[in-house]
Amino acid sequence: MAGHSKWKQIKRQKAVVDAKRGALFTKLGRDITMAAKAGGADPAGNATLRLALLKARDNNMPADIVDRAIAKAVGGGDESQLNEIVYEGYGPGGTAVMIEAVTDNRNRTVAEIRNLFTRNGGNLGESGSVAWQFNTRGELSLTLAKGEDGEELALLAIDAGAEDFAVDEDSVTVYTRPDELEVVRQALVEAGHEPESAEIARVPTVTVALEEKDALQALRLLDRLEDLDDVQRVYSNADFPDEVLASYSA
Repeated sequence: MAGHSKWKQIKRQKAVVDAKRGALFTKLGRDITMAAKAGGADPAGNATLRLALLKARDNNMPADIVDRAIAKAVGGGDESQLNEIVYEGYGPGGTAVMIEAVTDNRNRTVAEIRNLFTRNGGNLGESGSVAWQFNTRGELSLTLAKGEDGEELALLAIDAGAEDFAVDEDSVTVYTRPDELEVVRQALVEAGHEPESAEIARVPTVTVALEEKDALQALRLLDRLEDLDDVQRVYSNADFPDEVLASYSA
């Protein structure tokens, strides 16, 4: 699963670049708007909104953009036409792909997604076709300092209520129940370990190891899906060879 974890690290690095051109702020703003629309504009009583605001803060999203995103949910208008939709499909090598989108035009969004699947060795599936291969979990990612023991950090998270963890060469991924994510994150922060990311994610129950050709094609598909304006997040159970990731991200 190391190749799967490294792919997620590359996704986070790509998000930093996206932030510079405003793409990430657009998607973060939609997360805030949809969270406020669903659970109210007060973060004290809306855990989903608290997480969205935390992610906005961690990515240095300007306060005025955050305020506008909340105001859109409260004021209605065009934002009231936005819908959250989950699409499912199959990528190269039989990998499972799940896509979370926010759109005001379902026909446009599904046409764009279907086109990318078709052009990149996959196909769009029916609702429920691959969802069974993922669990919804809280996911925290932490980078290890030089000489830091990943196992000790993971056990600290377990003591705080985490359910599972994965230790890589220079990082630790911690998994929680969705409703325990914020509790575990706060415990880690208080212990001096600020997570790089904390979010509710769709985590694959098993991963599919890919050969070089399928891996490259799958990476292109996932990248192009994430670049679509209406797409918020993309999840896959693909496990990529380290050498393919190294060459692709170079």
